[in-house]
Amino acid sequence: MSLKYVIRPMTEDDTFAVELIEQVIFSLPWSQKSFADACRNQDNVYLVCEADGVIAGYCGMWTVLGEGNITNMAVSPDYRRCGIAQMLMQSMEKYGNDKNVTSYFLEVRQSNLPAIALYEKMGYKNIGIRKRFYEKPVEDAVIMSKNIG
Repeated sequence: MSLKYVIRPMTEDDTFAVELIEQVIFSLPWSQKSFADACRNQDNVYLVCEADGVIAGYCGMWTVLGEGNITNMAVSPDYRRCGIAQMLMQSMEKYGNDKNVTSYFLEVRQSNLPAIALYEKMGYKNIGIRKRFYEKPVEDAVIMSKNIG
């Protein structure tokens, strides 16, 4: 039996499940309140992926003056390698297009090779390094960008 995936805007009710995934994956997780505040802002794009009613992943982006800063991207360990991250990124770019975003930016841990490979596959380019961007453990971030149009 295959799962049915639905990508939709994040609601405040989703932020409790999102926070649980965040705590499992990240050493300095965002709080439920941070997600609730972010998804209430009309300039932001926050999406979740439901797998048969369970939040399997989420992503978030802040938009300003045609730029999209991708702040969050995570898939629950139970749902990895199912294409969810790519579906979320594609959906986020569609929502970004509706907000006239033409340039996307993100940071990713230098050691996160699967994420870097996905972003490259989707047309993102390595444009630099942010030294010691991450804490716990301290690690450099790869800055990636994609321009549309």
